[in-house]
Amino acid sequence: MSIENLSSNKSFGGWHKQYSHQSDTLGCVMRFAIYLPPQVASGQKVPVVYWLSGLTCTDENFMQKAGAHRVAAELGIAIVAPDTSPRGDDVANDDGYDLGQGAGFYVNATKSPWNTHYRMYDYVLNELPALVESVFPVTDQRSVAGHSMGGHGALVLALRNPQTYQSVSAFSPISNPVSCPWGKKAFAAYLGNDTGRWAAYDASLLMRKAQKFVPALVDQGDADNFLAEQLRPDALEASAHISGYPLELNLREGYDHSYYFIASFIEDHLRFHGRHLER
Repeated sequence: MSIENLSSNKSFGGWHKQYSHQSDTLGCVMRFAIYLPPQVASGQKVPVVYWLSGLTCTDENFMQKAGAHRVAAELGIAIVAPDTSPRGDDVANDDGYDLGQGAGFYVNATKSPWNTHYRMYDYVLNELPALVESVFPVTDQRSVAGHSMGGHGALVLALRNPQTYQSVSAFSPISNPVSCPWGKKAFAAYLGNDTGRWAAYDASLLMRKAQKFVPALVDQGDADNFLAEQLRPDALEASAHISGYPLELNLREGYDHSYYFIASFIEDHLRFHGRHLER
């Protein structure tokens, strides 16, 4: 697998690097970022937390704003942050910020024109980890985390693939997309109007029926202006009670939807993943 290094920056004794590669899954050139902690310099292979970002983001938002490198360096954890969608002149797009490029929703689209490129679920689950594990000094131990649309993606990936991930966490996830405007718009475009197909990408519906569990941590700010209409953590919590799912959901007083919120609690999330990756 051929990849091109776009940038390298030393950070807390490790390295933050950006790469591009031709994605067979998405049919376009994709970019991702990786933070390699200092332990890899001595020949140690390290586990990986995959970070999925939200609407309008790229691989850069989390790496530059979250302040995650210090703790990742201490714990010996690599972080991989893919872009949020396929991109390019021949990739379908939309004038809205919540559909098209920058808004892949981590689904495998089945409706034209989106189904030509928009297969972010398969990309994050299969192609990107295979590439990372073949090129970098990492183990096959994985956890997954994300914010907003990416929190939705992280939860869905872990709930559908409990054998693949050691743990999952999310900030302000779109917890019940079949019941919110963002989810309805994206799912109708990408998956069609058969709402039965939507359930496969709804964390609350999946958690309600879960039988195999991946430890889950969710943080939500109570001053988030998207809380009531778009995010619905109450639906996720209700589902966890029904299935007995090991969900820790924290409602954080005064915090909003921004990266100030993520930066405030990212250490808790990385230490949570670190405990489970050590097992």
